[in-house]
Formats: sequence, structure tokens, C-alpha cells
Amino acid sequence: MGIDLPLIWAVIIIFGIMMYVVMDGFDLGIGILFPFIPGKVDRDVMMNTVAPVWDGNETWLVLGGAALFGAFPLAYSVVLSALYLPLIFMLIGLIFRGVAFEFRFKAKDDKRHLWDKAFIGGSVAATFFQGWHSARSLTGYRWLTGNSPVARWTG
Repeated sequence: MGIDLPLIWAVIIIFGIMMYVVMDGFDLGIGILFPFIPGKVDRDVMMNTVAPVWDGNETWLVLGGAALFGAFPLAYSVVLSALYLPLIFMLIGLIFRGVAFEFRFKAKDDKRHLWDKAFIGGSVAATFFQGWHSARSLTGYRWLTGNSPVARWTG
């Protein structure tokens, strides 16, 4: 009996994605709840709870994507070709959120609200497009027919 490498890589990918969901879900939740907290001190406390770990949480997403590319390149190509637009918008949201997070601490009080809005918008966009990606992954890629890699692979 040999080592079942596809199963091991699938477990690694699932672990990476689940760690991202758990860890970054907290950060995204803070960004979504941010507009409902009016006090400056409360907002600063919210941001300070996430400050030490927010950028490390995206590392789990990179691990999942890189492992998918390395272990299952056909699945990677199908997922990426089917979901380029939502993944790009999700990454733009994550970039907005990260930039807003860093510049919010450096901004003067009169400009801080702009970075707060960028943080909120990036969090909402990243969450929305992650949901879009999850829904499309669960419902399947039915529009891929004909000469697609899936049709050749399953055909």
C-alpha cells in the first residue's frame, strides 16, 4: 500500500481554506460591522484587535491557492478560468482593506473617515465575492462544455 498523495494534498488544501475562513472571517466581520459602531474609541479598539494578525490571515489563502496549483493543475485551471472576475474583485477588496487598514492609523482625523469607508468597502466586496466563488463552486460549472478541460477530462 502506497502513499495516497492526492488525498494528502486535498487535506492540505482544505485545511488551508478552512484556516483562512476561520481566521480572516473575524477580520472581515469587523469590517462589515464597522459602520454600525459610531464611537471613534470603539472603532480604534476594533482595529487594534485585528492589527497584529490581519495580514497573516491571507497567508492561508495563498497556501490553498498554491497547493491547488501545484497538486491539481487541471482543477486550478478550471476554477480560475470560470471565476477570474469574482476572484479579481475579491483580491481588489482584500487590497483595499489592507491599504485602508494601514493608512487609517497614519491619517489625520479629518481624513480617517475616507479610510474607514475603504476598509468597509473592501471587507464587504471581499466577503461578497468569496460568497460568489463558494456558490459557484458548490453549484458547479455547468457552462463549461465542448472543448473545455473538464469536458476532455470527464469525457
